[in-house]
Amino acid sequence: MRLVVEADGGSRGNPGPAAYGALVRDAATGEVLHEVAEAIGVATNNVAEYRGLIAGLTAAHTIDPTATVEVRADSKLVVEQMSGRWKIKHADMRDLATRARGIHPPGQVTYTWIPRERNKHADRLANEAMDAAAKGRAWTPQESTAFATPKAAAPVPDEPVTTKVRPTAPGWGPDLGRPTTLVLLRHGETVLTPQKRFSGTGADPDLSERGRWQAARAAEAFAERNTIEAIVSSPLGRCRQTAEAVAQRLGLEVREEPGFRETDFGAWEGLTFAEAREQTPDALDAWLTSADAAPPGGESFTEVARRVEVARDKTIARHPGKTVLVVTHVTPIKTLVRIALGAPPESMFRMELSAAAISAVQWWSDGNASLRVFNETAHLRGV
Repeated sequence: MRLVVEADGGSRGNPGPAAYGALVRDAATGEVLHEVAEAIGVATNNVAEYRGLIAGLTAAHTIDPTATVEVRADSKLVVEQMSGRWKIKHADMRDLATRARGIHPPGQVTYTWIPRERNKHADRLANEAMDAAAKGRAWTPQESTAFATPKAAAPVPDEPVTTKVRPTAPGWGPDLGRPTTLVLLRHGETVLTPQKRFSGTGADPDLSERGRWQAARAAEAFAERNTIEAIVSSPLGRCRQTAEAVAQRLGLEVREEPGFRETDFGAWEGLTFAEAREQTPDALDAWLTSADAAPPGGESFTEVARRVEVARDKTIARHPGKTVLVVTHVTPIKTLVRIALGAPPESMFRMELSAAAISAVQWWSDGNASLRVFNETAHLRGV
């Protein structure tokens, strides 16, 4: 992919209460794929601008680690320093610049200065984050107004640019047309599933005999319902095998989406819960109490949620108003359900999701969501 990052940061006082805003666009269509903003406490404009750059590059790398990225910013300092034309004298700026360079391969990133009036989207995000912080709240994508009127970075002629409108409040509203329905299918069993072992991005075992049977039963169920219009899958083998079974039955192609891969459980890969507790008790306790805690060498739920949200937004943008089968794993499905319900991260430990179970969430054009089905296994009964 070719991606465009627009980033900005600001400080009310310089130094003073500060925040950043950043967004990622598809360079070919101008479509906004992701946006992020955060208050960072008391800081200078330059620190906030660098933090916006870091957030934008992180989002772009999550979307596609192989993409070429053009960073657009109205900070001459950031653009010239990151391009290597100006020396970085301040120690804090050197640390931030080093951090930014380590996010995405430097040879795939270029920097372009743009006037402030062409960076209004990112600027607005930063100001929204500062406004939220002033009220004692953290900024959330649901309250963003920046999506209301996005400007295309480089639209393809005669091809519409996707416009996203974020919700102002949940509840009943006007007819918003047909929602995009994500039908979430957990992959079939592997040899690790009945043993309840951590199975993330490590060994990636194939489906077991029962897992293949479950995939076939799911395929028959979807064929009977005749509602699936597209199929998206995690790139991991057990999901691809499940997705291909359905795709063959429905006569559809499978599109891989890396953001829907399972959590990287690091040192816990292949272990049972009891074994993980025995080997790393403190790390496991931290993981059970904080979404920001990660298994040793693995990913936190917060990190997973960021890429899952990006993958969701990309899928909805590609298939607006369609019913899309997403074949994925336990954590991404629970994350999408949690986000749809507005539930806290700890709610994920209170959800039970069976192998080859079906869930479904509808996403409306105003950003609101409706959970329609969770952990349905009727198609697996009988044999």
